[in-house]
Amino acid sequence: QTCALPICLAFQFDENSLNLERTFRFDGEGWGLANDGELLILSDGTNLLRFYNPENFQLIKSLRVTENNVTVVNINELEYIDGEIWANIWHQDYIIRIDPMTGEVIGRIYPPEIYPRNLRNRESVFNGIAYDESTREVYLTGKYWPSYYIYALN
Repeated sequence: QTCALPICLAFQFDENSLNLERTFRFDGEGWGLANDGELLILSDGTNLLRFYNPENFQLIKSLRVTENNVTVVNINELEYIDGEIWANIWHQDYIIRIDPMTGEVIGRIYPPEIYPRNLRNRESVFNGIAYDESTREVYLTGKYWPSYYIYALN
């Protein structure tokens, strides 16, 4: 994704050759992108998650994220894990687990401190979540971080 406000571009590459196949334009910003097996889920730093058709990048629906009836903002990196949307909140060191049907936060994960805050600059934030379904491991890292942490699911 690359953005020149207020229009962003999404690029689709062939998974084997890595050749660029298509480019899509959309409004707003792209902070995080996940795939639930049917739709692409995009965050833009607000309280909304947007669900797009991966074939034509048409917006299907938007979902407001809340926790105990309070709007959650600064939704950043996304990953779809076991029927839930996992997201970090920009400049926070925890993950929220979101119900993809309701937008309600159903839990939080506080991983061990990987990269101590006193060693980071302001932009060295936690923002990397990747899931390996075959090993059931979640890889966590951040911007400019020298290492990553593996969070194993049961």
